[in-house]
Amino acid sequence: MSPEIIQALVGLLEAKDMSTAAHTWRVVLYTRALGERAGADHDLLERLTVAAALHDIGKIEIPSNILQKPGKLTDEEFEVMKTHTTLGHERLVRMGESDSVVLQLVRSHHERFDGLGYPDGLAGEQIPIAARYFAVIDSFDAMTSLRPYRRDTGEGAAERAIGELQKGIGNRYCPGTVEMFVEMYRTGGLAWILEYFNDAAQVPALAGLSEVSKTRSAAKK
Repeated sequence: MSPEIIQALVGLLEAKDMSTAAHTWRVVLYTRALGERAGADHDLLERLTVAAALHDIGKIEIPSNILQKPGKLTDEEFEVMKTHTTLGHERLVRMGESDSVVLQLVRSHHERFDGLGYPDGLAGEQIPIAARYFAVIDSFDAMTSLRPYRRDTGEGAAERAIGELQKGIGNRYCPGTVEMFVEMYRTGGLAWILEYFNDAAQVPALAGLSEVSKTRSAAKK
């Protein structure tokens, strides 16, 4: 799938919900950083980048009153929200996407290590490895960024998020993935993302995949 098509899809998501679009580009950066740390080769990094960019694409079809609701979702609303995983997967299949990394991450990024996630209730190593890694990234960014239901994360949000990830080891999250992510955070490997791409920085969501890489290199110098 070309960068132009990816940007067009994320543009649709941005039009629906700006906070989701900003989240998209941050998790692209976290994904590339974690992928590099895990030793992924260039081809896999590019595939993971696409998968991260498109992970929430199913939210295009979620009603705005649910997607942007400032308070807690009802049980019925949450059931609708959960469908973004299968809706995104189905949209990409219809568009001719065949990369297993992309399709599996889009569908399975809300699965839990203990099998209590969705949409398929996969557990442990049943969960595609890219989705296991991405679940940690997705949760960390959700806990450290502004959302319709969370308008002020405040100081210490990253530390609190790290604590929540560690509490979730073995139930929500794959143990080795959390340990790698925490090690990167503790040694400053994620600091440039937290500093330059937080919500207050107001970085354009559609910087483009190539620009993401350029900005990353400049920020780390």
